[in-house]
Amino acid sequence: MAQGERRGLDDPILQRLSQSLRPEALTIGFARRFAPYKRADLVMRDLDLIAKILTDADRPVQFIFAGKAHPADDQGKALLQRIFRMSQSEPFIGRVVVLEDYDINLGRHIVQGVDVWLNTPRRPLEASGTSGQKVVLNGGLNCSILDGWWAEAFDGNNGFAIGNGTSHVDQSIQDERDAQSLYDVLVHEAIPLFYERDADDLPQKWISRMKRAVRTLGWRFNADRMVMDYVRHTYVPAAGGLSCDMPGMGK
Repeated sequence: MAQGERRGLDDPILQRLSQSLRPEALTIGFARRFAPYKRADLVMRDLDLIAKILTDADRPVQFIFAGKAHPADDQGKALLQRIFRMSQSEPFIGRVVVLEDYDINLGRHIVQGVDVWLNTPRRPLEASGTSGQKVVLNGGLNCSILDGWWAEAFDGNNGFAIGNGTSHVDQSIQDERDAQSLYDVLVHEAIPLFYERDADDLPQKWISRMKRAVRTLGWRFNADRMVMDYVRHTYVPAAGGLSCDMPGMGK
């Protein structure tokens, strides 16, 4: 809202913006560095289809984007600008939100507030995916390309997978295939699961998947286990030992 006022938007548009981010809507978040290989705009490849998804009155969906591009990354900056311009146009205004001033604090609120964490990098360029790991412990579900940690973590019932883990030599063909897979996941898996409610208006199957995500991923993918693995399997062997024990010392 404040961002719109600074830009001098008309009152009807400001009114629309004031009604953005409905608490009851399925909320999908994408917040990270806007590097081209992360493909923040993958979900926007078919604008007619995504518009149809977002404007469904019975099963509302909304997207939150946040992030920054490197100052020297013109492609990344252009990508962010494209998504922002789209968020200001019909029918996306109020349904696609780009949050400014991305930092650690904003990132903390986003991982706590979204239902689905979207991750769409080109394989095999994703390093790890720590943001998705943080979402798990906040009750969110990951929807990701099978790259980085998700290739190891996804078991079929603790989130959603985009694609089958293979890559085409032609990036444009791979982008098209991944986009289609993403739409299939949203339309046939994530959205129906979120809006299938019981008599108490609770999505029991969605909640079950949330619990499984915490149970199967929370203990495996965290900084404590990561440091212990580095020490035991990399640092200590590289130093010439098999453990940190030093027999004979202190006698």
